[in-house]
Amino acid sequence: MTAPDASSPDPFDHLNGRIVSEHRPWPRMEVQADIWAEAAERLRQGALSLLGLWGEARAVHMAVADAGDGNRIRVLSLPCPEGHYPSVGRAHPPAIRLERAIADQFALVAVGLPDTRPWLDHGKWGVHAPLGARQNGARPAKVYEFLPVEGENIHQLPVGPVHAGIIEPGHFRISADGEVVVRLEERLGYTHKGVESLLQGADLMRAARLACRGSGDSTVAYGLAFAHAVESARAWFPPPRAIWLRALMAELERLANHLGDVGAICNDGGFAIMLAHCSALREQVLREAAACFGHRLMMDRIVPGGVAADIAPPAAARVAATLADIRRRFQRLVELYDTTASLQDRTVGTGVLRPALAAQFAAGGFVGRASGRRCDARRWPGYAPYDELEFEIPVLQEGDVNARLWIRVREVEQSIGLIGQILAKLPEGPIRAENGSRAHAVSEGMAIVEGFRGDILAWVRIGATGHIERCHLRDPSWFQWPLLEAAIEGNIVADFPICNKSFNCSYSGHDL
Repeated sequence: MTAPDASSPDPFDHLNGRIVSEHRPWPRMEVQADIWAEAAERLRQGALSLLGLWGEARAVHMAVADAGDGNRIRVLSLPCPEGHYPSVGRAHPPAIRLERAIADQFALVAVGLPDTRPWLDHGKWGVHAPLGARQNGARPAKVYEFLPVEGENIHQLPVGPVHAGIIEPGHFRISADGEVVVRLEERLGYTHKGVESLLQGADLMRAARLACRGSGDSTVAYGLAFAHAVESARAWFPPPRAIWLRALMAELERLANHLGDVGAICNDGGFAIMLAHCSALREQVLREAAACFGHRLMMDRIVPGGVAADIAPPAAARVAATLADIRRRFQRLVELYDTTASLQDRTVGTGVLRPALAAQFAAGGFVGRASGRRCDARRWPGYAPYDELEFEIPVLQEGDVNARLWIRVREVEQSIGLIGQILAKLPEGPIRAENGSRAHAVSEGMAIVEGFRGDILAWVRIGATGHIERCHLRDPSWFQWPLLEAAIEGNIVADFPICNKSFNCSYSGHDL
């Protein structure tokens, strides 16, 4: 999603089909294979941006946005009665892993997909295509074939899936010529936990709890995305105070994660003192979150219809005082980073992500904004209360580790300012609303929310009984992990950890 640009032609022209009336807030339409293929071609041309691609037993769905106007969004659905559909990945590489995941979960074949290797299914599930129309026996576990690398003196360095420290599993196969990386290939899926299967049939409260556990460091963002999707589907309007409390939680979460990331990036550059001080600041934020909302990660505090916890006036005053202290101490740390030449020697010019590639993958968050993308779901497509708040969206062009760190620095400053505005404008009133006007009808909803990594998409179909029929959650990491592979090429092997940390993609959020 990017800032609106009215000068470009309409990328949705002729992409028509049967409108699904129960879908909100953006239109969903059932299309034929030729329209689906035409949408893929417009993705290839850059007229559209891919927001999500997911399946169900006998259909695939694709959410796309006008690349020049992030407010214009449409969901295309293609019935697959015979179990196959035209590949989007054949024309638009960002869709390849999504289509591989659809094949693993639903046994729907993307015809023309250039890479048909399994992605999430490692042959350990006990059943193949667990969400498909027909469950089959387990896929036999086979040796995963990594892509070949040709050239003299190429050697391979396997990293993971088990890593040192407390970190989720993921395998990285580094092919290098001496110390220079010529290819990085990832294999993920080790933390797949069947969230979308668990969501099917769940009532809304259980589903909300499952959704916010998609990625533990983004529990607020996931909870907010799911709540927005449910509320759109059921015409459910949370009270104003709840909307502002949600924003407060979201900015506290963003602040804590960015502080942790700044320290961790510097630590991977051999500057451990930054990690120590940034970790202390992050701990302050988490303690304030616990004091205000009863949980350090604010887990289960956002629910459909509102929030489950309120903030008392003394806690609000304490948050304001804490943030003033953090602002002062963090500024000194930023000055330390900016004047340490040996550290910047590790970050400047390292792991460059070209703006054209970031745009092709519609990369969000600090990854996209460090490579020239003016994107932020709080603005485009936007949601309350950010339309009443003043904040800037920092954008840089360099696309290196240094740029991704500076985007975080600027967003720390913006979040501190936003929290101050929220506390000053927080309205009085109830924090939860009853069921919406469509509480007893089959309904569908979609939402896009800005987490600290970028935009999180949630799509739900709710049955007349109030239980989830289908829910899809898409982490920003789906479009960021492949870009790490591109950014590391040409760098030395020793810079892989700092490049990886500068992206800080989610294993858990990817492997839902």
